[in-house]
Amino acid sequence: MTTPRIKTAVLLLSIATLQAAAFTFVPLGSAHAQDAASVTVTFTGIRTPSGAIMAGLYDSEASFAGGQPLQGVRIDVTGGDATTVLSGLAPGRYAIKAYHDVDGDGRMGTNPFGLPTEPYAASNNARGEMGPPAWADAVFEVTAGGTAQTITID
Repeated sequence: MTTPRIKTAVLLLSIATLQAAAFTFVPLGSAHAQDAASVTVTFTGIRTPSGAIMAGLYDSEASFAGGQPLQGVRIDVTGGDATTVLSGLAPGRYAIKAYHDVDGDGRMGTNPFGLPTEPYAASNNARGEMGPPAWADAVFEVTAGGTAQTITID
């Protein structure tokens, strides 16, 4: 049985990985021009129009659980919605984790117990219990051409 303290530690490790990766672009050499795909991601429910959304795109359960994302992106927030396009992808299964860095300090704010104080979300609006969401709940299919994800970040 996993304790709440361990689940919180896993969530924080996952967020720390996302923070480091949000400013790192990993070139994608696996997608061929004829089968290149993209994901248009729209974040909705933004309550504070400041800072940036830091998001990571993952292509495996292992990386989603705490490894490096395939792509990291920073999206400036100026209103109630924010959109970005992640391109150069091979068709396949992916998942997204994100947090809203409201104060713009480049870190996920947490309280003294290590729980997030800034909004966060995952693809499919997946939620975890006392920790990050499961890959199975957040994963979605990307097909040749374009796919869209709308994520409520709160």
